[in-house]
Amino acid sequence: MANIGNEPHIETHPSETTPLLHPTCTPNRDVESLRPPRNNIDDVLIPSTYETDDTPYKDYASIDWLHDLVKDNTRHGIRDAKVRRANNTWVRIAKAWDSASGWVAAFIVGLLTACVAFVVDISVETVADWKDGYCTSNIWRNRRACCSGAGDCTAWKPWSTNFPSAYLIYVAFALLFGLIAAGVTTTTKMRLPPVVDFGVAHHKDKTGSTQSKVVEQPQGKLMYMAAGSGIPEIKTILCGFVIPQYLTFKVLAVKAIGATFAVATGMCLGKEGPFVHISTCVGYLVAKHIPKFAENQRKMREMLSVACSAGLSVAFGAPIGGVLFSYEEISTYFPRRVLWRSFLCSLVAAATLKALDPTGTGKLVLFETNYGVDYDVLHYFVFIFLGICGGVFGGVFCSTNFLWSKTFRKQSWIKNSPVLEVCIVVLVTAVLQYPNPLIRDTGDIIMERLLVDCNDIKEDWICEQEAKSAGKGLYYAWLISGTFIKLVLTIITFGCKVPSGIIIPALDAGALFGRMVGQLIPDISPGIFAMVGSAAFLAGVSRMTVSLAVIMFELTGEVNFIPPFMVAILTAKWVADYITPDGVYDLSQHIMGHPFLDSEQAVVKLRALRDGEESLELDVLLPPRRVMEQITLQTGPNSQVMISDLRTKLDDLSSGGMFDIGLVIVNEQGICTGYVPESSITPLLHLIRQQELEGRNCVSFAGDMFEKLIDRSPLNISTKAPLEYAVEMFGKLGLSHLVVVDDDTAKVVGMIGKKRLLSFLGRLK
Repeated sequence: MANIGNEPHIETHPSETTPLLHPTCTPNRDVESLRPPRNNIDDVLIPSTYETDDTPYKDYASIDWLHDLVKDNTRHGIRDAKVRRANNTWVRIAKAWDSASGWVAAFIVGLLTACVAFVVDISVETVADWKDGYCTSNIWRNRRACCSGAGDCTAWKPWSTNFPSAYLIYVAFALLFGLIAAGVTTTTKMRLPPVVDFGVAHHKDKTGSTQSKVVEQPQGKLMYMAAGSGIPEIKTILCGFVIPQYLTFKVLAVKAIGATFAVATGMCLGKEGPFVHISTCVGYLVAKHIPKFAENQRKMREMLSVACSAGLSVAFGAPIGGVLFSYEEISTYFPRRVLWRSFLCSLVAAATLKALDPTGTGKLVLFETNYGVDYDVLHYFVFIFLGICGGVFGGVFCSTNFLWSKTFRKQSWIKNSPVLEVCIVVLVTAVLQYPNPLIRDTGDIIMERLLVDCNDIKEDWICEQEAKSAGKGLYYAWLISGTFIKLVLTIITFGCKVPSGIIIPALDAGALFGRMVGQLIPDISPGIFAMVGSAAFLAGVSRMTVSLAVIMFELTGEVNFIPPFMVAILTAKWVADYITPDGVYDLSQHIMGHPFLDSEQAVVKLRALRDGEESLELDVLLPPRRVMEQITLQTGPNSQVMISDLRTKLDDLSSGGMFDIGLVIVNEQGICTGYVPESSITPLLHLIRQQELEGRNCVSFAGDMFEKLIDRSPLNISTKAPLEYAVEMFGKLGLSHLVVVDDDTAKVVGMIGKKRLLSFLGRLK
């Protein structure tokens, strides 16, 4: 977004029309003169002239998928023409590399993601074990590695054998790790640049004298780039919006380090969501070195969709589930070539992680089980019951976490001190979890223990408790209290300013509840119901279906239990949707103000309003006439326009904060002949400067020099078209703008932007 300000001698008015010819021209005008002098107190900083503009998405630029498709097709045409003209070996090699570069990038992304995941997995287990003790042979080894191959481990030494002392040390280490995690996360604090590009504006009062006034300059949206799971932000990016600096190497490194210490605290969060963000960062860093991805936002988002699959693949050792997760939960645009490359990327990531073997088991399946028993038809009623409970858990979690974020986190002392909030949550978590031996460890260890087969009584403490013929009351109390503690702690934890995911905490809560239910079912392993319960609870929270069923059988290796998984997942989704229609990621997008267009849900909203006999016309999205005059540029014969007039229009866009709307080009009859999107404004300014240096005072948009900057055939819609048409066009075609024309004359009467449509839909109930 260029910095453009109004020059002192240029006076504009909202009703001013662009003349065909301008009496004066300044060919030697310096480009720097267009930049506002920020330190001049006589300059006027004004907000958007679009007074009715209350869209909450002013910090996000949007891309146009259709326009980028045309650009990519043009690039292919030029490439093929070079091959036909040159017809030599090097040109053919270049064409072959261009075709294969996407596959090579997918392979590299999978490889690098697995390497990062290996380091994080090893680090998390080592750091988490430091809360309990250390390895005398090598302090950098975790308990599993320290005690490998030893029946009675003597190399591992706890800090204290006294419960109060061990309790205190555990809490102290947890606070230390939480402080580190929050501290590194706050280094990614950033304000998104606002769409309003404040420049210099001089206005005349009624007497005709020029007066200046300094208006407070609003700041962009504040974000902690490495906080949270990253999935809501990635969904926004893949929907076609831009979040600057979100996929940089710094964010990747901070996410990995922060996730290591955040998970090690024992808080109710996981590293699976951050892995998706990390893999997307890897995908971006690799793809930006390949020109066809770096120069085309549509192609770049295809590679980001590919990279997302590797994140979940390494998180759970679920390569197929990773592909389906990217398709079902994250990606908006998922063509067949993306599916194939995602398959390769996820495969490479899983195979590489298996070879690196961070768990020391040599297996890809993370929570492998082998219960050796089958389920009966009557057990389906138990699975349905677990699904109902999972749906209730998910609905309660989503609604209460949303309320918690809207109330407690809006308090100034919490909002301005994210590290303090993390420390409070860590303290509460450590104090509540340590006394309960079932939830004392990190989430993945808890899950592994709760799915234990219990073929041997001494296999785990859980098996010893369940083998008792009497005196199980305390064990039942641990299971029941553990479920509710997980619910409460997950509610207050998700959304803290540390890297955190929701998948493992939901699985833990479901496994605790399922294991408790399994105690009441005779002649079958309770671990089966812990496994199905975990799927039900995660489905209630995330609303995943197909991908979750595949992830669960890849996670446990229990292919025979796919029908119970499916029954519990569907039931949980139906119940959770009844309580609250949005899943955790959709609500997170709403809480953080990230734009996302779900055309199916939008059409449902519009249909509900029409059933209520409310009139919904397309003109509710049109800007006022004065705004249309500011964003419309009229050209003369042969699409010619004076450079000074073009500068005036660009200045109006800047001072009015309407860069995201763009510039509509019309001919003398008012027919649209082109559109200048926000991304082309800065290159257009450089082109204007070149023309001025050559002594020209007018340009023609019909020339080849504007071919890459101007969309010569923007899609339009009639004023009499239903509003649903606009929603479907934005959603299915990935448009960033839509020109509205009169049904009889085809003249331009309005302009609809994607963010304005989202703002309107967000106000519908």
